[in-house]
Amino acid sequence: MGARSSQTVDPVLSRRYSSESETVLAVRRRPPMVNGGGFVVSNSKQVVVFRVDGCGVLGTKGKLLLRNGDGNDLLLIRKMGGIVQALNMVHNKWEGFGYDNEGTERLVFTLKDPKDSCLVQNSSIKILVHGKPPKISSTRNNYVEIKGSFAERACNIMDSDGKAIAKVRIEKEMEEMVGNKKDLYHVIVKPNVDQSFIVGLIAILDYIHGESTIC
Repeated sequence: MGARSSQTVDPVLSRRYSSESETVLAVRRRPPMVNGGGFVVSNSKQVVVFRVDGCGVLGTKGKLLLRNGDGNDLLLIRKMGGIVQALNMVHNKWEGFGYDNEGTERLVFTLKDPKDSCLVQNSSIKILVHGKPPKISSTRNNYVEIKGSFAERACNIMDSDGKAIAKVRIEKEMEEMVGNKKDLYHVIVKPNVDQSFIVGLIAILDYIHGESTIC
């Protein structure tokens, strides 16, 4: 039952970035004045496995780029805007694009900006996952949901069955050591879940909350 729930979001980008066991990733913010901001993600062996660049590096607002530890592009994330004319409202959403074997972009997920519904501080955010591999069939909706407060580093990423596939946390000892919960925190990813997809969602939360990827 647990494995089937994980498959609803695995793989989103690549099975290469999932693990058969629970994985604890450390997210460390980069100094904006030195490396242009963004953050790096390390595994338990302190090896950098992902890097996220934002406005300070890319020079464009509303754009994020996720790379693996070798510097290869994995996920391009853009903030898209539009006007709902009937309601005279601006509707913003984030779209994540992976790459096929030929380097062509493909839409893999969509997230509505929670600022549109005043849900930034303690929210429930749904992410629609696109383009599931044909061999993974499910009658359920292809979405995941973020619940809790990213600002407090206390939120869960849930699958469509309501089970946590990843958690954002900071240990009290770590907070006392670094002095700022935004500088260093943990993301705990469940087995058989695409870690690159989870880090992509963390990148959007970081930007929405005006942290390391914004300028």
